[in-house]
Amino acid sequence: MTQTSTQSSGYALELKDLRKSFGKTEIIRGINLAIPAGERVGIIGPNGAGKSTLFNLISGRFGATSGDVLLNGQSLAGKKPYEINRMGLSRSFQITNIFPNLSVFENLRCGVLWSLGYKYTFLKFLADLDDANDRAEELMQMVNLDKKRDVIATNLTYAEQRALEIGITIAGGANVILLDEPTAGMSKSETSRFIKLIKDVTVGKTLLTVEHDMGVVFGLADKIAVVVYGELLAYDVPDAVRASQRVQEAYLGSSVADAQAGGH
Repeated sequence: MTQTSTQSSGYALELKDLRKSFGKTEIIRGINLAIPAGERVGIIGPNGAGKSTLFNLISGRFGATSGDVLLNGQSLAGKKPYEINRMGLSRSFQITNIFPNLSVFENLRCGVLWSLGYKYTFLKFLADLDDANDRAEELMQMVNLDKKRDVIATNLTYAEQRALEIGITIAGGANVILLDEPTAGMSKSETSRFIKLIKDVTVGKTLLTVEHDMGVVFGLADKIAVVVYGELLAYDVPDAVRASQRVQEAYLGSSVADAQAGGH
C-alpha cells in the first residue's frame, strides 16, 4: 500500500507483517493491524505474550526484525524514539516517568516546550513564554491538577503522579497515544476516575493501551486486540471478543465474564 492510499484510508497506525526476534526466539510473529484515526484500542494477552515488545517496536525502542510500522502513512523504520515522537506519537510507561523535583506546572511546561518550537533552549526566560505557560495551565486543568499547581511532583499521590504523566504525554500534541498499564497500582475508585480522565483527554486522538485489568479494557476500548504468543489472535469490538470461544480458550476464560459483570 502506498503512503497516499494509507493516508486516505484514515489509518493512524498500521502494523504490517511485524516480526521481532531476540536471537533464535521469535517474540512477535507477523502481526498485521490497522487502526483508524480516533479509535481507542486495548491490547491484552497473557504475560509473555509480547505486548510490551509490541509497544517498544511501535515507539522505536526496538527495531523490527522484519515488517513495518506506519504512522499516518509514514514508515517508522530506522526512526529513533524522539523522531517518532516529533512525527506525532507519544508514549507513557508502566513505571511513572515524571520530573520528581519539579512542580506540577513545571513538569507540564517542559512537556509543551518542544511542540511550541523552543527545543529546550532556555535563551528566553521561561516566565515570558506566554504560549507555553498558557498551554501548561490548560493541561493542568484537563488532568484535574490545577489545585496542585505548585506542588513538587514527588509529593503527589500515586494516582496524581499518573495523571501528571498523562498530561506530559499529551502535552506535545501527539495524535497517537500509547499508554502502558495506566491504572497499575491504583485502587478501584482511583481506577474508575482515571478511566474517565483518559477518555476525556484523548477525545479525537488514537489511543493504544496495554492493560491487565479487564474492567479497564472493556470500559475504555472501542476495539480489543488479543495477542497470544506473539500473534494477533483477535481484533474486534469488546462484545465480540467477550463472546469468542477461541479467545476464551486461549486466554481470557472467566475474566471475560467478570468484566461483563461490571469490572471497574
